[in-house]
Amino acid sequence: MNGWFVTGTDTGVGKTVIAGALARLAREAGKRVGVFKPVATGCRRDPRLGLVCADAEFLAHCADARENLEIINPVRYRGELAPMVAAERQRRPIDWPAIRRSWEQIRQVDVVVVEGAGGLLVPIDREHSMADLAKELGLPLVIVARPGLGTINHTLLTIEVARGRGLPVAAVVINKYRPDSATLAEETNPEVIGRLARMRIPLIVPFDPHTHVDTGQLGESVLYPLRQFVREAIR
Repeated sequence: MNGWFVTGTDTGVGKTVIAGALARLAREAGKRVGVFKPVATGCRRDPRLGLVCADAEFLAHCADARENLEIINPVRYRGELAPMVAAERQRRPIDWPAIRRSWEQIRQVDVVVVEGAGGLLVPIDREHSMADLAKELGLPLVIVARPGLGTINHTLLTIEVARGRGLPVAAVVINKYRPDSATLAEETNPEVIGRLARMRIPLIVPFDPHTHVDTGQLGESVLYPLRQFVREAIR
């Protein structure tokens, strides 16, 4: 089984867009694709479906997933909170059996894309972080980072945590890069990250006004920089 566990250096860096793009590109390459959002917070309440995660809807759309949202995103909470905090405040413990049942069903494909919640050290419960979940699922990481000042520190910290826990890093993606207005820090950050981390220079995905999670749209400016990476990974 090929695939990736998509994590971020921070919240709001665009993990969902990158995960969706990876799923769509693998599907366009003729692969059967599964998508998985094990735990989600910040969900909205639908009068018919209950709690619904917009990120999971987007991933399902990008993969043309055969599974329903209940399987793709088995654990859902209200509120923009870390999963552990949401679970404690809403008095609903993380349903690990549901996560594992969903995973066993979803993984029966050629390529699977998993989107974590936040970064690697976000707590799922008092005993488990996102890094622990990534380790259990056994997929290499795609680390999504922001382009601006400070991203060297955030990205290198994430890579160090990954390596310390035996999690392979398939790629780092600098997301939402704006070439027309990039600062000197933004122009030099990718090369510095690659050099200091002793790995391939991060993939650079520009900001794309035609990409919208809420409407399921992915612009070519997002897909193009990831296309060769996906082809090499799944061939």
